[in-house]
Amino acid sequence: MKIRSTTILTVRRGSKVAIGGDGQVTFGDSIMKADVNKIRKLLEGKVITGFAGSTADAFALLERFEIKLKDYPSNVPRAATELAKDWRTDRALRRLEAMMIVIDTSTTLLLSGTGDVIVPSDGIMAIGSGGNYAMAAAKALAAHTNLSAAEIVRESLKIAAEIDIYTNSNIVVEELAEA
Repeated sequence: MKIRSTTILTVRRGSKVAIGGDGQVTFGDSIMKADVNKIRKLLEGKVITGFAGSTADAFALLERFEIKLKDYPSNVPRAATELAKDWRTDRALRRLEAMMIVIDTSTTLLLSGTGDVIVPSDGIMAIGSGGNYAMAAAKALAAHTNLSAAEIVRESLKIAAEIDIYTNSNIVVEELAEA
C-alpha cells in the first residue's frame, strides 16, 4: 500500500506571496487523516514551506532545511542550494521521498530529491498529487481575475480538491508581504 497525500500551491502576486495546502493523507484507497497541516513557518515566520511526499521524509527534510536556514538566515536560496547539495550526496538523505516549496518575501523555490532548486518564471508553483490541477487553476485565475495571491491559492486548491481524489478541501493558506 502506498501513502499518498498533499497538494501544495504557491502564488506570488504584487507585493504578496501565499502558500497553501490541503489536509488529506490517503493510505491505499482510504483516507487516513483529513486535517494534516503541511505548511510550516520557519525563521520566526519569515520563511514558509510546504511539503509533499512521505511524512517522515518530509519532516527529516524540513529539519535539515531549518538547520541550513540558521546557517544562512538572510539567504534562502543559499540555504536551499546547500540542502540540495547534501540531499544529493548524503546516502541517507538520497533515499528521502519528499519535495518542498519554500517562500520568503522575495524568493519562491522548489526543492526536489534529485538536487533541483527551481524558481518559477511566473511566481506560481505546485507539488503533490493535485499539484498540476491546482497550478492550472492558479494560472487561469492569475491571468483572468484580480484576486489576491491568498485568494488564488485558496480557490485553486478548492478546484484541485474537486478533481483529485488525494486532495481535500481542508485548506490552510499562509501569506507574506514585502516589507
